[in-house]
Amino acid sequence: MTGTAPGSPLMQSDRPMIEITFLTNGSKVVSAPENSNLLRVSLREKGGIPFKCGGGLCGTCKCRIEQGRESTDAIKPKERRHLTDEQFAQGYRMACQTFVNGDISVSWEPQADPARPPSIAVRPTAAAPAPTAPAASTTDAE
Repeated sequence: MTGTAPGSPLMQSDRPMIEITFLTNGSKVVSAPENSNLLRVSLREKGGIPFKCGGGLCGTCKCRIEQGRESTDAIKPKERRHLTDEQFAQGYRMACQTFVNGDISVSWEPQADPARPPSIAVRPTAAAPAPTAPAASTTDAE
């Protein structure tokens, strides 16, 4: 890689690079060094996996490894507090606790945008009458 300075995006590490596909984010594909934490890659590359604590306490970063489960590390005790054995069998993991050693594709349930309240269906009702202005007094006009 001639002309690539250390620290530049093309030379992030001496480790081999892997590809992570963020399916829920328009199938965005990013490269990361082997043994990268999935949530950290998502944050750095704007992958879109939702998160709150980043430390395995809240469970917000629950995601599903759709392809490449064999390229993830062992399930951690913190993940067992939030996910069932059945969910693990389906490929669910917590991104903050998952390290990736090969190419994967990941999806997640989109979170509601806190800046945008959920839309509520409102039935049309009869329009209320417009307020009327007080009548002008005519007693002193003569």
